[in-house]
Amino acid sequence: MSSPESGPNPEFKPFHNICEFLTAIHIYADEARQGKTRYVEATHYCSHVRKDLRQCLIYDSHEKDARLIGVEYMVPKHVYDNLPDEEKKLWHSHEFEVKSGMLILPKLAGYSDEEWEKAELEAMEEIVGLYGKTWHFWQVDAGHEIPMGLPKLMGSVTHPEQVDLDVAMKSRNDTFGVHHAQKAEARKSITVPTPHRDANSWWKAYESEKGIQA
Repeated sequence: MSSPESGPNPEFKPFHNICEFLTAIHIYADEARQGKTRYVEATHYCSHVRKDLRQCLIYDSHEKDARLIGVEYMVPKHVYDNLPDEEKKLWHSHEFEVKSGMLILPKLAGYSDEEWEKAELEAMEEIVGLYGKTWHFWQVDAGHEIPMGLPKLMGSVTHPEQVDLDVAMKSRNDTFGVHHAQKAEARKSITVPTPHRDANSWWKAYESEKGIQA
């Protein structure tokens, strides 16, 4: 075994593949179907299993005592398009997360601001076209001391009217010394793909019920 100070044990091989650190917020899909936006901060540590599959461990913070609250899988469009129709409805798109500045790569030590901004922009150009399937096991935002009940399917905000971003992102922005609006400005050049009609199904279910155009 390894002590926390000595780093990961060489035998803990899956952890050595973690190569990406992201933060954003996730929303509860079942509540979004009712037009409610309950969100929780989501800190991602991701590995690229294959060129067409990423897997992320989701924690409630980036601190040493962070709690593992879920997992997210990400795939590109060509993989998503070949999923069964009912399966497609469990996945969410990332275009608003990227373009709004909700999703960031927190700056790592050893990089200049210019180097990191370039690296982050390149990462966002890839992620904007990916689809994610996310399950949370632990509702820390509800005050649960341990994981309770069944896993919750999670999604993402897809429109500015669904949440007050200034409020939702304040803690994250303060923690990492960034602002989502500045990130959004820097990402204006990123091309936004049209999400598949079956993605983000919870929001569309609510919009359909209310007679709103999706």
